[in-house]
Amino acid sequence: MNTFNKEERLCSRKLLDLLFKDGSSFLLYPFRISYRFVDVPHSFPAQVVINAPKKRFKRAVDRNLIKRRIREVYRLQKQTELYPSLEGSDQLLIFSIQYVGKKIYEFSFLEKKMESALKRLIGSIKNDQGS
Repeated sequence: MNTFNKEERLCSRKLLDLLFKDGSSFLLYPFRISYRFVDVPHSFPAQVVINAPKKRFKRAVDRNLIKRRIREVYRLQKQTELYPSLEGSDQLLIFSIQYVGKKIYEFSFLEKKMESALKRLIGSIKNDQGS
C-alpha cells in the first residue's frame, strides 16, 4: 500500500490556514515540519502538503524536482514510520514539509533526513499529547 492518494494531500485552504496559524513546528535540515491535529472526518491518519521556495529556486523545474523527490521519500516511509504510531488516534494529523535546503540534494540524503524527521515528528506528537 505504498500509494499517495488525493485524500492524503492537504488541499483545504481552511486547514492550511489553521496549520500555519496554530500549528507547532520544528526544523530538521533540510526540512521544516509544521504539524497539528484536527477533528475532521478522515479516511487516512495524516494529510501532508509539500512545498519548495520560489525565492531560492527560481526555476520551476528545480522546485518540481525537489517536491517530486520529497513526495517519493514520504510515500515510501509513511507506512513504516508514521502510520503505525497514529493508529489509535481519532484525530487527523495535518502537517507540512517545507524544503529549506540551499541546494538540491540526492534522493538517498533526503531519504535519511525524512526518516529522522518522521521519527522526530512522532516524538513531538507524543510529547504534546503527554503534557
